[in-house]
Formats: sequence, C-alpha cells, structure tokens
Amino acid sequence: MKPFGFSAKPAAEQPASIKLSHSDSGTPEALSTYFSEILKKLPSYQPIVIVCVGTDRSTGDSLGPLVGSNLKRRSGASYSLYGTLDEPVHAMNLSDTITAIETAHRYPFIVAIDACLGQVSSVGSIQVGHGPLKPGAGVNKELPSVGDIHVTGIVNVGGFMEYFVLQNTRLNLVMNMADVIAGSLHHALYSVRRSSPTSALTSE
Repeated sequence: MKPFGFSAKPAAEQPASIKLSHSDSGTPEALSTYFSEILKKLPSYQPIVIVCVGTDRSTGDSLGPLVGSNLKRRSGASYSLYGTLDEPVHAMNLSDTITAIETAHRYPFIVAIDACLGQVSSVGSIQVGHGPLKPGAGVNKELPSVGDIHVTGIVNVGGFMEYFVLQNTRLNLVMNMADVIAGSLHHALYSVRRSSPTSALTSE
C-alpha cells in the first residue's frame, strides 16, 4: 500500500530536493520559487491539501501547528489546511485526519510539514523533499506516512533523549522557521493563481 498522498497520475519531473538555512536572506525567495515550480505543474482542478503535523505541548514539535496557524491568518490562495495551534494534527489523531482527507478530497496533492531532529550543523535548516513525510521517526514512533512532498524543519540535535531535546528547543528558533515556511508556501500558492478546488479552505 502506498503512503497516503501520492497522486493518482504520474508526477511530472520535479526539481531536486533542497536544504536551506532559515536565517539566510535568500531562503524565503528560494523556497517560494521551489514550491512554485512544483505547484504550477499540477492540474488546476487537483486539490492541494496542507497537513501540518505536531503539537503545541512541545516547543520543538510545535513547528507544524505554528506553520498552520500562520497560513490560516493569510488569505488569497485555494487550498485545504489541517493542523493549527487551535486544532493540531498529532500522533493521537493523525490516522483520523488522513481518513477525513480521503473522504473530503479526490486525489489531493498533499504538502506535509513537520519538525525533525538532526546534526548540530543542520539545526535551523529547512528541507523539502519528494515523497511522504514519516512523522514520529525521530522519536521511534510508528505513525502513518503522508504527503506527496514533505517539508521538515530541523529544530534541534537528534540521537539522544529525543523527547527531552524537543521539550527544550528554543521557541524563537521554531517560530522564525515557521514564519519562513508559511510565508514562502503562501506566496507560491498565491502566485500560481489556481482555480478554487471542490473543497474550499478549511481547517481541521
């Protein structure tokens, strides 16, 4: 069985995966351009769904909900949004959220967003890759994979006491990374000027 989120039709050739520091001045524009290159190749009728995974109960793991709430405050682009600070998508409800998306959207293109841990030299980096997100992998949790592309922010160092590390991640770093991701993604979605999908903007 394929991870949920793979489009029914074969995807067009996509740009290579990228990894950028959130603090570099050129990162917002580079991310926006990257997202635009992917999104403009989608059929105008294919719904775009953004799934922001994480919880506001852990500083390091709040990247996804912060991105979701940031996107929810913006307007002008057609997509469906799942995962905000008010209504987070986390380990306990991820499966139910995937079921809800399957019910509400026909062959959606899913952008999955989550925090992750990595090497000390990579902390503060934003990665975008093709294929599904594997939530919980950094803390040895078995959760459903989701997404046609995934966006991960490396918020702290992995390899030891992961739950403790996530709890003690600097909120300032996570919020700054969330601002860059949300701003770049929103700009790309708006610039593509898609027609409205069957399901209008929602937040779950």
